[in-house]
Amino acid sequence: MVTKYQLNNLYHIFCLYRMALAACCIICCRRIGTSTTPLKSYLYWKDIRILYQARKELHKALRKVLATSAKIFRNPFDDHFSTVDLEDHEYGLWLLLKKSRSDHKMVRLQAVKEMAANHYWHDYQYRTVAQACDVRTIIGLARSKETDLRFFLPPPNLPPVKDDYSIEEELQQLLASLPQNEIDHCIQYFTSLALRESSQSLAAQKGGLWCFGGNGLPYAESFGEVPSATVEIFCLQALVKHSEIATHCDKIEANGGLQLLQRIYQLNNDYPKIQRKIVRIIGNMALHEHLHSAIVRSGWVSILAEAVKSPQVIQASHAARTLANLDRETVQEKYEDGVFVLYPQYRSSQPIKADVLFIHGLMGAAFKTWRQQDSDKFEIEKASDEESYTQCWPQTWLASDCPALRIISVEYDTSLSDWRAKCPVERKSIAYRSDELLRKLRTAGVGDRPLIWVSHSMGGLLVKKMLVDASKKPELNTLINNTRGIIFYSVPHHGSHLAEYSVNIKYLLFPSVEVKELSKDSPALKELQEDFLKFAKDKNFQVLNFVETLPTCIGSMINLHIVPVESADLGIGDLIPVAVNHLNICKPNKKDTFLYKRTLQFICEMLAKDLEN
Repeated sequence: MVTKYQLNNLYHIFCLYRMALAACCIICCRRIGTSTTPLKSYLYWKDIRILYQARKELHKALRKVLATSAKIFRNPFDDHFSTVDLEDHEYGLWLLLKKSRSDHKMVRLQAVKEMAANHYWHDYQYRTVAQACDVRTIIGLARSKETDLRFFLPPPNLPPVKDDYSIEEELQQLLASLPQNEIDHCIQYFTSLALRESSQSLAAQKGGLWCFGGNGLPYAESFGEVPSATVEIFCLQALVKHSEIATHCDKIEANGGLQLLQRIYQLNNDYPKIQRKIVRIIGNMALHEHLHSAIVRSGWVSILAEAVKSPQVIQASHAARTLANLDRETVQEKYEDGVFVLYPQYRSSQPIKADVLFIHGLMGAAFKTWRQQDSDKFEIEKASDEESYTQCWPQTWLASDCPALRIISVEYDTSLSDWRAKCPVERKSIAYRSDELLRKLRTAGVGDRPLIWVSHSMGGLLVKKMLVDASKKPELNTLINNTRGIIFYSVPHHGSHLAEYSVNIKYLLFPSVEVKELSKDSPALKELQEDFLKFAKDKNFQVLNFVETLPTCIGSMINLHIVPVESADLGIGDLIPVAVNHLNICKPNKKDTFLYKRTLQFICEMLAKDLEN
């Protein structure tokens, strides 16, 4: 029986050819004098015969398409095509469409791969595939690296904006429709803030003090200055939090959220930060398979297929996470909010044999923490293509040197001071974050393969806590047994000078929970060091430690050696001093520098047997 979906596709194909036929008929009628336009005296019968023949051929082509479509959709898995009169290139297109709906997974995957490899089709052929393929196929095409964007139909027309309603008001209305009971304090905070304030009076948290561990250490902004924000930003932040709850995702979809978010996305082409928040929401919704059809129907796949090709690593990685969550054909794992696959971001025939996991530090980020060391703009511009600046060296350098790896980077919110906390009611200790991240990483399949951990600053303490916690849970034995090695970049195993400095002026800085736990006299830090050292020696973990030897400039007033050599000494593994500051200890200057080459050597040595097998 022909399904409603197939009839709809067939109808669209028929409409395309009917429009072309109508246009040709009008031209022909005018040329031979059957329309109201008088026959031109210079029109020769030869021209009439040519036009008549063209119309005849167009009729014939239309009959072929209709016959083929009807045959395929009547019995889509029938192998007999010999009775249909088709040109070779047309036959191949319809055969691929048929294979893409096969009962056999490998046949489907091969069909999608062959479709994506086609770069010589005409526009109408790409549109035919776009109209005729199913949800599974269109997602597979979006996750194929060389796919032509003509495979994806433009998103459907969005519903008209309600009279006297602004985008902000529609967002507020969507938020107000979501359940407000049994949600955590942070979701309540963002929701109430977005619903309460107007765009004229809304303001963000006061400017932050220091950024420790990732994106630079700018000195505090004036306490009297409060950066402006819009209701739109706060509504989106609240929706990100709501979308982490499965039942709330259902409500967002039922209340038109997919269309509203798409409108906002299209209106903010010059604001990638807003677009990333929106894609985060869609990525969270894509964790639930029953919403996949709605996401595809609303036109999001075409938007994501374009975004994943962005030269900006952050934009591309957000889109890649969402597409991976949609792709249940080749991806078994699910990537929750904050867990990004840096490589591979597309479907690949390369078997993945091991994982390398990157965890940033306090005020770090999943991408910028791991960028190449910042260089002079002139030096970047004159660099050759091979040596060009990379926004994320694990994604470019490491993936190129070790293509059999899955490379994951984790992002989580941290704050040096409670002045800067994104959610002031949220107080997260290292123990809390360990439990939260362990759950997300297991959902992503971390621990199922041999694993290398790479961490910077406070991220190393988080790695230690996760491993200690995992050792106490029998269901996480595979994660412990598959851990091959750990790399620590300037991890304050015994505390940090910056933590001491912040605590000493606590009445000005209001140090956060994370900062307090970095103090040398922190009981939690001492207990973690003792527990991990004993556990690591028992398991014979292989460890590589790097430590900075240069002070880090904080604004124009302070030079501080954030993690001294004695604090970075774990007590096991090599300890290698490097003549850089705290920020650049995890940012190699070039691919051929010692910092990257020693990192690569450690990874290859620890995974040598696994990569060979």
